[in-house]
Amino acid sequence: MTAPGTTVVAVDEVEDIAVEGLRWLTGTARETREGGLAWPTRPSDDADEPTLYNGTAGIVPVLLEAWRHFGDDAYADTALRAARGLAARVDDLDDDSLYFGRTGLALVLRAVHDSLGDAAAGEAADRALRLVRSRFDGTRWGELFELMGGNAGIGLGALLCGDPDLAVLAVEPYLRTAERTAHGVHWPHRPGTDSRLHHVSHGTLGIALALARVGAATGRADLLGLALSAAADVVSRDSAGPEGFLAPHSTPQYLPDLIDPVSYGWCHGPAGDAQLFRTLRDVTSDPAWTTLADRCWHTVVHSGVPERLRPGFWDNNGRCCGTAGVLALACDRIAEQRDAFDFADVLVADLTARAVRDGAGARWSNVDFRSTPSGLEPRPGWAMGNAGIVRELLRYVRLARGGDPGYAFTWPDQPAVTTAQGRPLAR
Repeated sequence: MTAPGTTVVAVDEVEDIAVEGLRWLTGTARETREGGLAWPTRPSDDADEPTLYNGTAGIVPVLLEAWRHFGDDAYADTALRAARGLAARVDDLDDDSLYFGRTGLALVLRAVHDSLGDAAAGEAADRALRLVRSRFDGTRWGELFELMGGNAGIGLGALLCGDPDLAVLAVEPYLRTAERTAHGVHWPHRPGTDSRLHHVSHGTLGIALALARVGAATGRADLLGLALSAAADVVSRDSAGPEGFLAPHSTPQYLPDLIDPVSYGWCHGPAGDAQLFRTLRDVTSDPAWTTLADRCWHTVVHSGVPERLRPGFWDNNGRCCGTAGVLALACDRIAEQRDAFDFADVLVADLTARAVRDGAGARWSNVDFRSTPSGLEPRPGWAMGNAGIVRELLRYVRLARGGDPGYAFTWPDQPAVTTAQGRPLAR
């Protein structure tokens, strides 16, 4: 059942919008000199962007998703050409991180090798990780020191690429740099700031996620113990218990003139916190983490998302900071706990209503209420654009039809679903 007053979009229509979104996305690709494909952050940009967050590497996973979902080899061919374009960028990046640099390229190139048997992609992935290893200074790779741009993401990406030694090398510095708090530990996300960020993208829980995954995979109890201590620090900051869970963005508030004290998405809110708690559930078998994930979900559902309740509240459709990221967690819960489709239906209806559809396909425009005009240029990539949105819409369609709840490419910081009770029921 879906809540009264909710418009449920027919599953076939959702799938049609996903196809239109793929058409717009592939239409924004650019040919490279090597015969590959590349995408910019925005279609109006001159330069191509290779990264997982905003560029070509983040687009390949939705191409693999579409290939598996529809059985259409055209998507696989496009993914192969995108991998060719990525391979050509491995050597010229200044950043080694998961979301903004070379580790993200390595992870996606490895996925293309494993999924499509492309030897050149596998060789490029190996070359990328060798370069990452060579650029380690003994403590870090750059200014950022967290999941998206720093050691935690590099460790997680290396682990998923099959290089546990590099993964351990990346996360061991957290053992000696942790700052003790009243209830656990945390770290500065970059030098020169008094603020300590708490959530997955740039904060304590993202570091905890990498420590937990790497520690569990390599038998390093010290790394897993540090992950638990980091999680304890953030849990102590909850202001919404006992039913909900809501920790502040940062303490003291980072950039208070620009950033709200609390958020609800994957990056800085309970939609992402729940992914860390699901990870700890999987590596510890402690049901307390399931309870915390449930509390995160309670807060998200009762937050007002996805309504744009005021200027600046929920102006984003995307996977990082918006509705698609919440839909990812909603579908995880449908798959694992046989949750009703109610809230997933609300999220999908909102994404459907906000899609711009014309002869070029479908795309989504986010909003910056401080700008005039406030509507932002649609983007093709994972974080704010079509790739992240379409990937979640395709999964929703499969779940609604009683199909496979997994992805063709499992996102590095989103735990794979555990479905001991069997596949979820169709809507």
